[in-house]
Amino acid sequence: MTQIDKTALRDAATVIVMRDSHVRPRILMGQRGATAAFLPNKYVFPGGAVDPVDGSIDLSLNPDVAAKLSEDSARPAPALAAAAIRELWEETGQILGRRGAWDEAPQGWRGFARSGHVPNAADLDFVFRAVTPAGRPRRFDARFFCVNADHLASDPDDFSRAEDELSHLHWVPLDEVRGLDLPFITEVVLAEVSARVHGTAPTTVPFFRNDDEAHLVTRLGGQSPLGQ
Repeated sequence: MTQIDKTALRDAATVIVMRDSHVRPRILMGQRGATAAFLPNKYVFPGGAVDPVDGSIDLSLNPDVAAKLSEDSARPAPALAAAAIRELWEETGQILGRRGAWDEAPQGWRGFARSGHVPNAADLDFVFRAVTPAGRPRRFDARFFCVNADHLASDPDDFSRAEDELSHLHWVPLDEVRGLDLPFITEVVLAEVSARVHGTAPTTVPFFRNDDEAHLVTRLGGQSPLGQ
């Protein structure tokens, strides 16, 4: 198989926060700005690139999640999870953490620390991985996490601490989300999330490699490719 040109790729992490999963599942989404260099005007999950400082955050993950994150990846699993938590905080003001003092939080995490919390990745599930197609102005190797809103340490309806990168933050019913202007890959990920909600998805993690020749999807966890 032809190798992906990774020279322009940046590792990234995205969080799908879900609530009311046993009634009528809703997910947290926001809209990117019209002038954004990446996916302008699109509705997306909170997320972004991994920062160097994310690798310094001490996090414990579910061992199975950590193993799948580490497969075919040079980036340590805790750094990916830390980026997901930080981006969720920055873009929505939501806190995936536990109460605790963090007096020596590094730059980029000090606002989170001032909330009176330390990050907690124990409840993050790793559900999808995708590489941005070649030819885009920005390219990411993105890991998609899922977490239930019950694990948030913040009011899920309070977005007052969010930065201005995403607008129209709201909880969208899973059965209505495709009415929004979504990126293609978000639609693919939503199909996987929907399958998990209904108990039909496998326990392995899809990896959409976006190889120029094959657009190959494999599954992290030792299974054979799904197809070309």
